Amino acid sequence: MPAALPLQAQELDDRHLQVIPRTASEQARIGAVTAPTLDFTAAERFETKPGGAASVRVRDTADAFSQLSGNMPFEREMDFKLGNGLFRKTWVAAPASTKGSDGLGPLYNARACQDCHLKDGRGHVPAPGEAAVSMFLRVSVPGGPAPGDIAEWLATQPDPTYGGQLQDFASNGLPAEGQMVIEYEDLPVTLGDGTIVTLRKPVYSMADPGYGPPSPDLMLSPRVAPQMIGLGLLEAIPAGDILANADPGDADGDGISGRPSIVPSAEFGVPMLGRFGLKGGTPTVKEQSAAAFSGDMGLSTPLHPDPYGECMTAQADCRSQPVGQEPDARDGLEVDRESLDLVAFYSRNLAVPERRNPDDPQVLRGKQLFYQTGCISCHVPKFVTHRLKDQPEQSFQLIWPYSDLLLHDMGEGLADNRPEGRASGREWRTPPLWGIGLTQTVSGHTEFLHDGRARNLTEAILWHGGEAQAARDAFAGMEKADRDAVLEFLGSL
Repeated sequence: MPAALPLQAQELDDRHLQVIPRTASEQARIGAVTAPTLDFTAAERFETKPGGAASVRVRDTADAFSQLSGNMPFEREMDFKLGNGLFRKTWVAAPASTKGSDGLGPLYNARACQDCHLKDGRGHVPAPGEAAVSMFLRVSVPGGPAPGDIAEWLATQPDPTYGGQLQDFASNGLPAEGQMVIEYEDLPVTLGDGTIVTLRKPVYSMADPGYGPPSPDLMLSPRVAPQMIGLGLLEAIPAGDILANADPGDADGDGISGRPSIVPSAEFGVPMLGRFGLKGGTPTVKEQSAAAFSGDMGLSTPLHPDPYGECMTAQADCRSQPVGQEPDARDGLEVDRESLDLVAFYSRNLAVPERRNPDDPQVLRGKQLFYQTGCISCHVPKFVTHRLKDQPEQSFQLIWPYSDLLLHDMGEGLADNRPEGRASGREWRTPPLWGIGLTQTVSGHTEFLHDGRARNLTEAILWHGGEAQAARDAFAGMEKADRDAVLEFLGSL
């Protein structure tokens, strides 16, 4: 095992999931079934169900990402529905007559989880003059403490005034922290057959700072809310199977050197493998949910009990506002333990839709090109999840996320130049591709990458650089018929 992940962290990944160890024969079968195929004449066995038995029938509606795991026992469905209600719940500022829903802010980016993840899908770039509800700016400055038990940590710290992300809404008459400004520059790219594709290169800045000037060395990084499907299945992939694909020094010489994101766990107090967030900043679905409650909505949870969320000590007016915490109710929190657990359960069990037309000749041709050009070096097709005692929906499933969940240098073009944990300013976690072909159906747009700069999948591929440069160049050099086949394959996922 790579030394970057301490042994206790891998064991903890197993313990908190209540794992039943694999037998030697199971491990051998898993190795055979997850090996990349060499046969592109037909769809592979079980390929139609990318989420295993948890997959659900494809719906040609905006609700395609909002279905519960297909293998969920009936007695657990109520927890999913309750979690769904909390996910859609609109929070209000304190004090309010609705004591079960107050505590929003005072600074915030959204009033409900669904405001960012509308229909459980991707967020979008705001139109000119539109509030940026499902997209925001992470902010930080260099320096600060580093966890002593995580190697290669790139120390950054919140801005002393504006914290870790820019909140563009505020309650109770307070000023918002500021507004995200996006300016685009056209960047024409000529493909191998002479086709010209115009990319849009964004530049980000902060306008209308409500609490004075930020630090002169402020680093900005945009984030569009990602889709929500399959999170519990990603959480259930054995850490060792993810680490098996890591090659920090590019020992095999293929130009791909994925690295694991190792992060402190707010829940367990030890380093763990970072699986979630665009730079792999959180280890579990529960921690990701708690961080969003705190950072995006200013709501306290058992993992982030500060009722002021992102209000910094320098923002005295913000920290003097009423809060929604009640000492004798809801664990003394705005989002109590039971509510956080229900939202995490809901988030774990948003099902991956079945594949569309995996046997179509054009899809199979595109799949072959996707594999042969090296895309699967990062977008690893298959894993088998842990066998779990108390999570039947995620237990021992063959899944097809098309991600290795590792950090990769994506080149200067996609660099945000803002480190996060072990991730450099050029590194991003490989996003899963399952469901990507339903983005238009669910979200009403086809904006991709971490900041939505790509207006379609062609542009998304052409922005790839760094470790993905060779695969990007292979795609750019294809004839149009082959490029169309690759896009058809991606659209079937």
